[in-house]
Amino acid sequence: MENRKVVIELQDVRREFVVGNEKVKALRGVSFKIYEGEFVTIMGKSGSGKSTLLNQLGCLDTPTSGEFYLDGTPVRQMKRSERAILRNRKIGFIFQNYNLLAKTTAVENVELPLMYNKKYSAKERRRAAVAALEAVGLGDRLDHKSNQMSGGQMQRVAIARALVNDPAVILADEATGNLDTRTSFEILCLFQELHRQGRTIIFVTHNPEIAQYSSRNIVLRDGKIREDTINTNILNAAEALAALPKAQDE
Repeated sequence: MENRKVVIELQDVRREFVVGNEKVKALRGVSFKIYEGEFVTIMGKSGSGKSTLLNQLGCLDTPTSGEFYLDGTPVRQMKRSERAILRNRKIGFIFQNYNLLAKTTAVENVELPLMYNKKYSAKERRRAAVAALEAVGLGDRLDHKSNQMSGGQMQRVAIARALVNDPAVILADEATGNLDTRTSFEILCLFQELHRQGRTIIFVTHNPEIAQYSSRNIVLRDGKIREDTINTNILNAAEALAALPKAQDE
């Protein structure tokens, strides 16, 4: 694995906050590498430091000490505006609540990250957005708005939006958290297909079942990594989906 490109690297990352008179140590010396093409789940209970780590990986925050490299670029000393540009170029975000713009079509939502990239013309933005939507099976929903789509369709739009910039890493935060069982497995199928295509995926979740469908699992507790294991028996989401009853009362 050492010969593969390193997309994410954390070196002894610590993050401390002052709350009142108390210093909270949210991350306590976190170190790991994520290689190109990995599908990694990051798990942890409330208070484990999972959300703080997510903010680091998403370039939304910087370490108190230690270093974070995103696709070879050191992030800690960057200005907020510089991090915003790096985030837009290198990270595709997928959220639990989809974060789609209301009263805006699927293709317009997917075009959004390209609006901040001057190398794309309006035609190129449209072409890239349509291609991304077709890649997630929504080529027939280009002009549908959020209130015309199911939860699964909205999450597919969010995934297309994450893909449209061809990011170095896809960062998913509880991406199946608002979906029913069948739709969750449909989305997991899509993530596994992206993994097979060579995409680098970090899936932050509290659900241990998700880890069975990824290639690696990192577990946080009390701001430290307690487990970092390779999954040698990755379950197939398509098989799990096929085994579900056709109709469910959930």
